[in-house]
Amino acid sequence: MSENKEPHVAKFVYDFTEGNKDLKDLLGGKGANLAEMTNLGLPVPPGFTITTEACKVYLESGEEPAALRDEVSAHLDALETRMGKKLGQPDNPLLVSVRSGAKFSMPGMMDTVLNIGLSDKSVKGLADQAGDERFAWDSYRRLIQMFGKTVLGVDGELFEDALDKAKEVKKVTVDTDLEAADLKKLVTAFKKIVKKEAGRDFPQDPREQMDLAIEAVFNSWNTDRAKLYRRQERIPGDLGTAVNVCSMVFGNLGPDSGTGVAFTRDPASGHQGVYGDYLQNAQGEDVVAGIRNTVPLAELETIDKKSYDQLMQIMETLENHYKDLCDIEFTIERGQLWMLQTRVGKRTAGAAFRIATQLVDQGLIDEAEALQRVNGAQLAQLMFPKFDDEAKVEQVGRGIAASPGAAVGKAVFDSYTAVKWSRSGEKVILVRRETNPDDLDGMIAAEGILTSRGGKTSHAAVVARGMGKTCVCGAEELEVDTKRRRMTVPGGHVVEEGDLISIDGSSGKVYLGEVPVVPSPVVEYFEGRMHAGAQDADELVEAVHRIMAFADRKRRLRVRANADNAEDAMRARRFGAQGIGLCRTEHMFLGDRRELVERLILAHTEEEREESLKALLPLQKKDFVELFSAMDGLPVTVRLLDPPLHEFLPDITELSVRVALAESRQEPHENELRLLQAVHRLHEQNPMLGLRGVRLGLVIPGLFTMQVRAIAEAAAERKNAKGDPRAEIMIPLVGTVQELEIVREEADQVIAEVEAATGTKLKLSIGTMIELPRAALTAGQIAEAAEFFSFGTNDLTQTVWGFSRDDVEASFFTAYLEKGIFGVSPFETIDKDGVGSLVAAAAQAGRATRPDLKLGVCGEHGGDPESVHFFHEVGLDYVSCSPFRIPVARLEAGRAATQSEGSDHR
Repeated sequence: MSENKEPHVAKFVYDFTEGNKDLKDLLGGKGANLAEMTNLGLPVPPGFTITTEACKVYLESGEEPAALRDEVSAHLDALETRMGKKLGQPDNPLLVSVRSGAKFSMPGMMDTVLNIGLSDKSVKGLADQAGDERFAWDSYRRLIQMFGKTVLGVDGELFEDALDKAKEVKKVTVDTDLEAADLKKLVTAFKKIVKKEAGRDFPQDPREQMDLAIEAVFNSWNTDRAKLYRRQERIPGDLGTAVNVCSMVFGNLGPDSGTGVAFTRDPASGHQGVYGDYLQNAQGEDVVAGIRNTVPLAELETIDKKSYDQLMQIMETLENHYKDLCDIEFTIERGQLWMLQTRVGKRTAGAAFRIATQLVDQGLIDEAEALQRVNGAQLAQLMFPKFDDEAKVEQVGRGIAASPGAAVGKAVFDSYTAVKWSRSGEKVILVRRETNPDDLDGMIAAEGILTSRGGKTSHAAVVARGMGKTCVCGAEELEVDTKRRRMTVPGGHVVEEGDLISIDGSSGKVYLGEVPVVPSPVVEYFEGRMHAGAQDADELVEAVHRIMAFADRKRRLRVRANADNAEDAMRARRFGAQGIGLCRTEHMFLGDRRELVERLILAHTEEEREESLKALLPLQKKDFVELFSAMDGLPVTVRLLDPPLHEFLPDITELSVRVALAESRQEPHENELRLLQAVHRLHEQNPMLGLRGVRLGLVIPGLFTMQVRAIAEAAAERKNAKGDPRAEIMIPLVGTVQELEIVREEADQVIAEVEAATGTKLKLSIGTMIELPRAALTAGQIAEAAEFFSFGTNDLTQTVWGFSRDDVEASFFTAYLEKGIFGVSPFETIDKDGVGSLVAAAAQAGRATRPDLKLGVCGEHGGDPESVHFFHEVGLDYVSCSPFRIPVARLEAGRAATQSEGSDHR
C-alpha cells in the first residue's frame, strides 16, 4: 500500500496509483477509495482524480487553476498510453467517465457523465471495436442525454419523452429492445433537442466534452439540491468535490455484461448474506436511477458464476480491510469484473447497532469503536412506534423494504406538493415511479417515500436510509400516474392525491388508510418490559443493550430528566435517569389550582396574600412528596416559579369581551373586572424579559418562601419515612449575585424553621440557573452564593441572540437555514461560538470561585447529540433532558468519553 502523502499545493491531479483511503479530504471519498482498491490489487479501471483543492480554487475565483489543464493533459496522455487508445479517436476511441466524489457521500446530489469521447465519427470506431453496432449507438445516446442535462442544463424530461416515443413507435416497453437503427434516430432527435434548448450543437471535440464535464461537476457542488442535502446531513459547505476521470468499462455490451451494486451486509437489517442488485446489459446509472427493475444479486451466480465468485471474494476482502459494511459498485464487461467504487455504506439505524456488535464478535473492532459506529439520532429512530401486527389492515401492495419505520400520511405525487402540504401541518407520503435528486426537498418533508420502481440501491432507497426516512421501493404492482396524481392498486382501486396510505419500511408492505402503531421493542426494553439476554430477546434489543451498557460504563456525564410530576419521573427513571435536573413548579399551578393563583395575584392586602399562599402550601408539598418518592435516592432539582404571572390569568381579549358583555347586559362582573384590571396591570411588551423568575420572588413577598417551605417539609416527611430525598432548590433568571443572596437568606431561614419543627436535619443545596448573559459573565461572583449552576440554554440562546423563540422560528429561521447563516437552529444544537463560549467561561469562572461547584444543563440541548459532546468537553457534571431523550443522551455521553480517550491516545 502506498504511503499517506502530504498534499502539495501545486499538485491538482493524482493517478489512482498515487492515493489511498486516508486522503478523502484531498481526493474525495470516491477517489480515495478507488486508489485504495487499486493499491489492494483489485480490478479497477485506470484513471485519475482532480482534487478538492482544484474545486475550491474554481468556486472561489470562477476559473480553474492555471496549472490544471496541463496536469490533466499529462495524466490523460499517460492513461492513453496505458490503454493503447486515444480519447475519442475515430478508429479506436478511449472513452472516459467524469464523476463527482466529495469527502462525504452525497448519493445522487452531484453530477456524473459517462461515455465521454463519443462523437459522430468515434461512434463507428466503438461499434467496430466492440463488434456491436447497437451497443455503440446506445452509448452515444446516453452521452448526449447525460451531457445535455448535466452540462448544458437541458430539461431531462425532454430526453425521456423522446425515448418513450421511440419505444412507443417500436411497440416495446424497455429501452434494451430498441435496435441500432432506432438508436441512431434517437441520437439525431437528442442532438436536435440540445441544439434547440442549449442554443449550440452537441460538442464533437472529445477534449471539450471532458473539460466541460469537469467544470459541470465543480458547479454541481453548489446546486440547490446539493446544498439542501448538505444542510440536512450537516456537511460543511466549504469542502468542495473531487472529480474522477476513469476509463470506461461497459455493462451494456449484451447479456454477458451488466452492472450492479452490492453490500457486504444488508444495509436495512445488518444481517450477513448476499445483498444487492444486478442489471444485465446496462450501465450503472440505470441501477441507481431505478428506471429498470433489477434482479437480486444472488441471481448473478446463475447468470455468471465466475464473476459472482470473484465478486464474493472481493467483498470479503473489502469488508475485512475497511472493518465495516461496504457499499460496492461494479460492472461486468463480457465476463470481466471491474470495481468502480467502494465506500463505507449507509445503513439503517437497526443495521448500525447490529453490525457494530457483529464486528465486535468477529474481532474486527473493539467495543470503543463499536460505540463510535452508532449515534443518538439512530437510537432515537429505533424508539419510534411501529405498526400493530394485530390490526385489521387492507394491504394493497408490497415492495422492497428499503428503509424501516412505520409511516402514515396523505399520498402526494410530486415534491412541491409534499413540501407545501407538510408546511401546512399535513403528514404526507411521497409517491413516485422513481425518485431523482430533484425530489430531495419533498423526500425531506415527507413521512415516508413509496416508489413503484427501483431496489435497495436506487436513489430513493440510498437517500432515505441516509436520512433515516421510511421507504418502500419497487412496488411493481402499484401503477403510479404522476401526471393524473393518482395510484392504481391491484383490484383496480384508485388512490387519489390526499388519500391516506401507510407504508412499512421494515416489511415493504403498503396499506390503504391509517394503520395503528404500537411501541417499539427498544422502548419496551428501556421501560423494562423486554429483557435483553432472555432466550426470546429481540436481536436488535440485544445489540442496543450491549452498546448502551458499554456507553454507561464509559461516560463521565450523568444524565438527568426534565420532569414535573411523579409519573414522568418514574418513566425517566426506567429510561435510566440519574435524577431530575429540572422540575418546573409552574406546571403545578395549572388546572384546578389556577383559581388560587388568581386570588394571589388579585390580593390587595397582606392578609389576602397570606391566605392564598397558605392554601397553596399543602398542594405544593404533596407534589414534592410524590416527586421525592419517585426519585428516592437521586437528586431532584426544583426550579422556583419562573414565568410571568400574566400566564396564569385569562387572555386579555377574551376577558375584555366577557366584561363588555356583562356590562351591556347589566350583569354582575366585579370579579371579571378585577381580573381585567390585574391583566392590564401585569401586561408587558416583552414578558420574557420582564417580571419573572427571581424578580417575582423579590416583588411578591412570601411566594418563594412558600415554595421553599413546601420543598423542605416534603423532604423532611420523606426522610422521617426512611426515604432518601435529595432536593436541590434552583433560583431562576438570576442576573446578579445580590438577587441570589437575598433569596438564599430567606430560604435558609425557612429551612432552619422546618428542621426545628420536624426535628430532621436536611441537606438542601441552593443554586441558580445561568440563563442570562450577565449571569454567565459574572459567574465567579454568583458562585459565592450558589452550590450549583444549571445552564438554562433555551433562555440563554434567546438572550444571547436577541431572539424570541416563539416568533423567530416561524418567521425567518427557514430563510436563515436556506441562506446558510445557520447550519442548524441554535435552539436545536447549541451555538458553540456564542452561547457555548458563555457556558464554558461561566463554568470555568464558577469553579475558580467554588471548586466543588456542581454544573449541569437543563435546556433541551441536554438531549441533543452534538450538544452533549460539547457539554462533556467543557466539563459539566450532568445533562438533563425530556424522559424520551434520556437513552440518546446516555449513548452520546459514552461516545463523547470514548472520543476524548481516543484523542488523548493520539
